[in-house]
Amino acid sequence: MVSFTSLLVLVVAVFPVRVQCLWPQPTSITSGTTALNLSPRFYIQPDVYPPPADLLAAITQTELYLRTDSMQRLVLGRGAYDMSAVQSAKTLSSLVLSLEPGATVESISTEAVKALGTRSEGYTLTVPADGSTATLKANSTLGLYRGLTTFSQMWYEYNGQIYTVSAPYDIVDSPAYPFRGFMLDTARNYFPVSDIYRTLDAMSWVKINTFHWHITDSQSFPLIVSQYPELAQYGAYSSADVYTPTDIQNIVSYAAARGIDVLLEIDTPGHTASIADSHPEYVACNQATPWSTFANEPPAGQLRFTDPAVRNFTASLLSSIAKTLPSTVFSTGGDELNINCYTYDNQTQAELNSTGLTLEESLSVFTQATHGALIAEGKTPVVWEEMVLDHNVTLSNDTIVMVWISSADAALVADKGFRFVQAPSDYFYLDCGGGGWVGDYPAGNSWCDPFKTWQRAYTYDPLANLTTTQIPLVLGGEQLLWTEQSSPTNLDPIVWPRAAASAEVFWTATTLGGGALNVTEALPRLHDIRYRMVQRGVNAIVLQPLWCALRPDACDLNA
Repeated sequence: MVSFTSLLVLVVAVFPVRVQCLWPQPTSITSGTTALNLSPRFYIQPDVYPPPADLLAAITQTELYLRTDSMQRLVLGRGAYDMSAVQSAKTLSSLVLSLEPGATVESISTEAVKALGTRSEGYTLTVPADGSTATLKANSTLGLYRGLTTFSQMWYEYNGQIYTVSAPYDIVDSPAYPFRGFMLDTARNYFPVSDIYRTLDAMSWVKINTFHWHITDSQSFPLIVSQYPELAQYGAYSSADVYTPTDIQNIVSYAAARGIDVLLEIDTPGHTASIADSHPEYVACNQATPWSTFANEPPAGQLRFTDPAVRNFTASLLSSIAKTLPSTVFSTGGDELNINCYTYDNQTQAELNSTGLTLEESLSVFTQATHGALIAEGKTPVVWEEMVLDHNVTLSNDTIVMVWISSADAALVADKGFRFVQAPSDYFYLDCGGGGWVGDYPAGNSWCDPFKTWQRAYTYDPLANLTTTQIPLVLGGEQLLWTEQSSPTNLDPIVWPRAAASAEVFWTATTLGGGALNVTEALPRLHDIRYRMVQRGVNAIVLQPLWCALRPDACDLNA
């Protein structure tokens, strides 16, 4: 008969313990092999005066996760073999939070919406193995929040006991890049506020700090703008499929309390056919057919930007929205402008003839007016890459560019001298590979096939093909979900845990010279955060059979 002790030794020998199941991986971490229990009366003490309300709420939420995650270790026995060590382990009773000397006490929400590059998200976390008080220190409450997120991932449960087998921990951590985002399109299909809340929660668990909200498009205009209520009244799918000003403020506040800035996007002048439902005079080639001649997606329709009235309307619209938002960034889009639409639009051609401007010159006038309205509100404009690579428009030097068409375009944008966010479709588009969504198309493929696996995203090198002087232009990156084939029914599994891949890429850089991260090392940790997400109510898709998750490396191709 094999004894329990002999079996334990055998299990550990065959399947070594993975002690660092944290996501994203901290910048610097040392950990041990000592078991440590979490006291049933464990508490988190903020040594911060006065403690902001959202920090207290974050502490309460962290304590709740610790009590209710019920996350068993992803090892054979799910923790049964840990119990002999746990029974004699010391017990941790408290975690003390403090700010570094000289740090200013501000709320997490205030810190989260500061300008890119000025936020302090770093922290140090120490968890002794002897049961003495654990400490979390940072230069800001935002840094404390990031540290709480890490602390909540250290603990497992078995038979009612919450514990770790990897004490002591010493972590010094900070992000490699200031922008770590996730983009959600809520115009192709509508997503209730509750879905957005849940998505923001999951984003915070992997330290994503920007919710890029593509809120309107040609298909629908769900945003109720107080100054222009007719846009949603006629442009939304229904009176229920809208985001009210209160909804927007609630989402922005919910995000900020979780260390997330909201980058709102009103795509212009393309992708604006829904504006024609209330203002047909502002839109060229509205509902023109065949739509593929006049737009990349149906319905056709683009803002008639050569018209001064349209220019004034758009600038006023963007300004009225931007002034209600705390973020320092606002996206005006600028992608996929269809030139045919304007070539065949009589009014556009007449206005060009009367002014003597070319279409590109008129586009530049429009962009300067709309961006000028945002800059007047203290916002930094964000655009898609076509605005610098395909069009001859004048942009302010601090404009931020989203690279999306191809990863090869990052170097081209860098050559123009603009700061940019890495969001290339060939690595980070979550909707790719789902089949074609347009009708009467027997081939049934999507334009950006194949499906972008988490491994594909995880191996992205943000600094590839960039010179040393161009490296500082990289602000970070994001994964994106365009929702032609997504809705609340499949939001969680299509996003999670894949969107966690870029979260680690842009938090945990390898070296200043770039280079891909290690997929083999990452898989057990990604399993871990995926199962933890499920425990917290997010329907994240599985990565492998559970048999594989319990046996790291056993399902490798050459195992």
